Amino acid sequence: MNVPPSRPDLLLREAAARIGREDAEPLLLHALGRDRAWLFAHGSEPVDAGVAGAFRALVARREAGEPVAYLTGRRGFWTLDLQVTPDTLIPRPETELLVELALARIPADAPARVADLGTGSGAIALAIARERPQAVVVATDVAKATLAVAVANAQAHALDNVWFRRGDWTAALGHDRFDLIASNPPYIAEGDVHLEQGDLRHEPPRALSSGPDGLDAIRTITAAAPRHLVPGGWLLLEHGLDQGAAVRGLLEQAGMVEVHTAHDLEQRDRVTLGRLPG
Repeated sequence: MNVPPSRPDLLLREAAARIGREDAEPLLLHALGRDRAWLFAHGSEPVDAGVAGAFRALVARREAGEPVAYLTGRRGFWTLDLQVTPDTLIPRPETELLVELALARIPADAPARVADLGTGSGAIALAIARERPQAVVVATDVAKATLAVAVANAQAHALDNVWFRRGDWTAALGHDRFDLIASNPPYIAEGDVHLEQGDLRHEPPRALSSGPDGLDAIRTITAAAPRHLVPGGWLLLEHGLDQGAAVRGLLEQAGMVEVHTAHDLEQRDRVTLGRLPG
């Protein structure tokens, strides 16, 4: 039996009723291998039944809970289109605040040394490297498969001022010192109910949770970071909305000054930063 051809606009309407247009549209564009401009111009033209079937399969997987970013293998961050896999945390818009705060402390017209700890897909490191071409950015991750994704993203964007090292947090930095260290470490408490909800169910657990209160990785980083900062160097850490006071305490305990917490667009604690005296 012949299957009648489908139209992109009808496929999108059908899928949007099940998973919402925000998720349906990128899945359709992925299945079509086209961009949004093409979709607007050719939405009423027939598409191959195989493409329609592949799209409906993606919709079913999304309906079952798989993240759109893993289904398409892509996620936008800053000005970058990044490859993502189940080995990497999915970059999120709120992390762009960490990039903004870092850029404000890195000179635009002079060399600087920057480290991104637990780089994942490379989102933070690559965004900084693109905006500060005179900076050398060292990106670290403990997982070989994760680091391979970050390397591929750097190559895809021709960013040759990023260097990659494998290792756990500051252990990968050796004896080097930096003008700024940034990190979006795991900060969800083990056993938190949110780990069993939404996209978090599919993301790597080691990139999400860290100890009974979610602060184990942040404790490790803050204790060691002063040994890897030049005098006057900055440490910036993303964390959970209820962790600002605790993280400020850890930075102060580590001897940092000018410690404060920045809020995201919804006025929630998001990034705490401090400077090494000098």
